[in-house]
Amino acid sequence: MPTLEEEVVIVTGASRGLGKSMVERFSAEGARVVLTARDEERMEEIAADLPTESLVVPADARDSDAVERVVDRTIDEFGRIDTLVNNAGVSLLGMQDERNGLVDVTDDEWDTVLEVNLTGVFYFTREVLPQLYDQDQGNIINISSGLGRHAIAGAGAYVSSKWGLEGLTRTTALEAEEYGVNANALDPGGRVDTDIWAHLPEEEREQILDPDVMDDAAVLLAAQGPDGVTGESMEAEDWEERLG
Repeated sequence: MPTLEEEVVIVTGASRGLGKSMVERFSAEGARVVLTARDEERMEEIAADLPTESLVVPADARDSDAVERVVDRTIDEFGRIDTLVNNAGVSLLGMQDERNGLVDVTDDEWDTVLEVNLTGVFYFTREVLPQLYDQDQGNIINISSGLGRHAIAGAGAYVSSKWGLEGLTRTTALEAEEYGVNANALDPGGRVDTDIWAHLPEEEREQILDPDVMDDAAVLLAAQGPDGVTGESMEAEDWEERLG
């Protein structure tokens, strides 16, 4: 497994679940990590235990000005960005503990899911790309889902956001390739023990994945150089087989 010694990694949705786990793993591999999410207190607690330098910048991914501040503070503090992990995400399941048909989804619910899961990724990507272009290298890792390739009833907003994310990932890869920048999507490969699935009955929760399920794949993707794989979307296990 490669190390990320002294590299700078921004992780959105860093206060819990998959984001927290990736932050801790990136730091263990030597990276300097920028944690961003809305819950500053939880991020400060995580950062206090990291073995490498870190920076906590609270922000709502739906606020383009806040996103710009995250990137500006990262460059001010560390002088570069090597990897952006767009992990922040929400689901109506996580907010309501039940699936809702399209006829029952409100304007605000639809907007919240699309703005966090897709527009927020666009905001962060737009702000980070110029820095990566200047460096002639870098990696963008978008955390996707099996629902970015398949659909289920009762999760229209989430499915739409992840299908959009898959398209945005491929567009980013096409535009960035000439600059040596890779953009890929990473899917945990199943339901993960995070807030989104907290409503599941205990017998189903026993079958879901631990939050560290993507850590190995995320490190491999972040360690890629300018000639790396780009424009692809795979489950964590498939990425490990491809890059390991």
